[in-house]
Amino acid sequence: MRESAKGSKAANRPGHLLHQQQVTTKRRGDLAELLAREHLQRRGLRWVQSNFRTPGRGGGEIDLIMCEPDGTLVFVEVRQRSRSDFGGAAASIGAAKRRRIVLAARHYLMRLSSAPPCRFDAVLVQGMPGDQLHVEWIKAAFDASGF
Repeated sequence: MRESAKGSKAANRPGHLLHQQQVTTKRRGDLAELLAREHLQRRGLRWVQSNFRTPGRGGGEIDLIMCEPDGTLVFVEVRQRSRSDFGGAAASIGAAKRRRIVLAARHYLMRLSSAPPCRFDAVLVQGMPGDQLHVEWIKAAFDASGF
């Protein structure tokens, strides 16, 4: 299921803080994660944790961990791209990236006494801060099979 927030005030709020020339890649990523978190919270998900990393080198990171009202744990990959060339934000979540996210999710789940139902979503943010941003939520963007 895909949802989008095109041009709404909420979709533009984090991005209007800085002009395009002043924004570093790290800052754009942080703003995209904030925008994604707010987008998901407005749709009823509860924030659990941000930027969960596995120990050691070569591990993975989960941008956002959210929880659906029914208890489903949602591991969210946030991707921001200023342009849609080369497939945009969605095309940037390749097999290696998915494998690292699944690895990080498994590490996270090992910490729990029992594993709840889980899902891997993506939130894609297209555009530059200061411009109109397009947010797209893709539920079940990929699964853990094959990893």
